[in-house]
Amino acid sequence: CCFIFLLGETTVQVRAYHFLPPGLSHHLTVLYPSLEDDMERNEQRLVASRQRLHALFGLPPNRPLLRSANAVDLGPSPGDDGSSGGGGGGGGSVVRLRDVHQGLAPPPGIGGTSVLVQGSYEYCHYMQDRFNDAGWGCAYRSLQTICSWFRLQKYTSKPIPSHRTIQQVLACLGDKPSSFVGSCNWIGAIELSYILDEYLGVTSKILTVNRGSDIPSHARELAAHFATMGSPVMIGGGVLAYTLLGVTFNDQTGEAAFLILDPHYTGGEDLKKIQQGTWVGWKRPGDNAAAGGPLFVEDAFYNFLLPQRPNAV
Repeated sequence: CCFIFLLGETTVQVRAYHFLPPGLSHHLTVLYPSLEDDMERNEQRLVASRQRLHALFGLPPNRPLLRSANAVDLGPSPGDDGSSGGGGGGGGSVVRLRDVHQGLAPPPGIGGTSVLVQGSYEYCHYMQDRFNDAGWGCAYRSLQTICSWFRLQKYTSKPIPSHRTIQQVLACLGDKPSSFVGSCNWIGAIELSYILDEYLGVTSKILTVNRGSDIPSHARELAAHFATMGSPVMIGGGVLAYTLLGVTFNDQTGEAAFLILDPHYTGGEDLKKIQQGTWVGWKRPGDNAAAGGPLFVEDAFYNFLLPQRPNAV
């Protein structure tokens, strides 16, 4: 066992957490003090302690492996379902499907290498949480999927933000007027970058593609993102929003295919229906989206939001 003590005269509660980090053949038990009522602030107070433990046990210095959320054999805790509480499309009691792309093979004939999202995510889409956002909430749902990835990789314990929370963040930042809160207005990749920075402390890169027909020429750059950062990518710009989960790219021929997670799905949490309806699936340039119409419009511009993996423990 490793014990972390709070020095001084103040008495604080401590709790034992049990971990099984990759590469260790045994469990590791750590006693963490409760320094803050808020879990997220408490995690920040313990960064230096976790850094020492990572160094002691030879764990990666840039992956969260010993946060309380990484612990095994813990009972459910408040908010652990990812919900944000209240209405406005932020979680509710729905149990979202995870990793709905698993089992889908890249299209034949391309060859090359496939590079996919690293780690689990939740599929967030229209009409979840008993909240009707059909026709305007696709970028919000893509953002929720991205936030679920950061939660499941244990970079944060914050709940997945509701549509209202997302709008409130933008209004507080001064990017939108107060009347934006509670509206049915669209947002795009730039707004998502503001929210990820403010809400999760996550920075992002923006890849701008002037024409949809040029997207295949950026497949190598997108593949590099999945190989290094591994986070889901939001596709926005002049048309509908989607989430990108991976790329297949042949560097000899330039052929590419894209693993698309479509937030416009309005049905229930039915994996077979989602996969058969290509609401998640590999798409070649020129293919249609699941709801009909071209996935990448030839003369439309696109912004790809590339969330960066925090260098944190």
